[in-house]
Amino acid sequence: MDYIPTTPAQSKQMLETLGLKDFKQLFSNIPSKIIQDNILLEESGASEQELAEHVEKIASKNRITKNFLGAGLYNHYIPALVDTVSSRPEFYTSYTPYQAEASQGVLQALFEYQGMMCALTGMDVSNAGMYDGSTALAEAALMAVRTTGLAEIAYPSTLNPLYQQVLETYATSCGFKTKKIEVADGTLTKEEVEKAVDEDTAGLIVQNPNFFGLLEDENVFESLKDEKTFLIECVVEATSLGILKPFAKADIICGDGQTLGNPINFGGPSFGFLTCKQDYLRSMPGRIVGETTDIEGKRGYVLTFQTREQHIRRAKATSNICTAESLNCTRALAYLACMGPKGLRDVSESSHKNAVYLSKELSKIEGITLVYDKPFYNEILVKSKKPLDVGADVSRFYHELKNHYLLATTEIHSKPDLDELISEVSK
Repeated sequence: MDYIPTTPAQSKQMLETLGLKDFKQLFSNIPSKIIQDNILLEESGASEQELAEHVEKIASKNRITKNFLGAGLYNHYIPALVDTVSSRPEFYTSYTPYQAEASQGVLQALFEYQGMMCALTGMDVSNAGMYDGSTALAEAALMAVRTTGLAEIAYPSTLNPLYQQVLETYATSCGFKTKKIEVADGTLTKEEVEKAVDEDTAGLIVQNPNFFGLLEDENVFESLKDEKTFLIECVVEATSLGILKPFAKADIICGDGQTLGNPINFGGPSFGFLTCKQDYLRSMPGRIVGETTDIEGKRGYVLTFQTREQHIRRAKATSNICTAESLNCTRALAYLACMGPKGLRDVSESSHKNAVYLSKELSKIEGITLVYDKPFYNEILVKSKKPLDVGADVSRFYHELKNHYLLATTEIHSKPDLDELISEVSK
């Protein structure tokens, strides 16, 4: 809808209704000494072109370098097609498309997104997006609690600490318990899982790759196959699915989709994805888009199974998440369609190979130690004898890990970029 300001006639009518002579009288209770009479810019101000040149001159003093931060958000290349598609006015909205007859384009895009996420995760059903990875995980935990009738969720200490905080907040508000598994050596062991999971456990959360970049061994969860406990796999680095198989035993796979065509956005917004087996469809939170035919036999798309949602029955809703991340999901759709299976695999392989090269070279530097000698995807944890200016300092979350840093690589990092980082660390 266009913005149309009030006309002089409308302004005059408003003043007459209020019994005022002019709008300045609205501010009569404000001391005159703090009111700025002249709020217009001086005519001598810079033109747009002059201002742009001035700002560019200042910006040219910056040294632009590639960053190697990870810890939950990752900088990948985004094809121009993604911005072109997502910026079209038909898609450029976060509005939830309840009015199906006026929203077929958005609904079809979200339907295709759901199909792609199912193909990516190997699950049967996907919703149309969540706020971000942390809320997707917390909602998956609630889903396990609802489905099993049990009230305890177990998770490892290697789960992203920010995700842990969101999960604990949900637990406090929604009335379920949590059990934190202290992981001794970077990844979960069979003994740690068997000790933590019992007859009261609704779900076990496993982040893969975990916060330290390590890959969890699916065989560790073998004991869950005959249990009632849900296995929830959380994938924070979604591009890893280009070369890594999701857990076959997982009942729910969720995570953050930022790396699928979305920039880091200074920490947000992102979007969360949540997929599951067909049996748990009615317990799934969030919007679900379905395909149908109208009375004329034409194909159409609608929001389906809406009786699960808060706008139908708030007290018993599977979720009270309202604001949609539809635009971010549409970006993910455009990204996956543009890249295709081979393109996504290339991104994954490049990200991994760069991390392998970085780990080998860093291990040669005196004072730098690779903390774990275990399989990883694109992120490594290093320990330094002295503080570093690169990477994510994990002592912010794990106080005992002083001078420990997470370094992440993606396909955007060239060998010169990696060598520059190695050189900086070696100084």
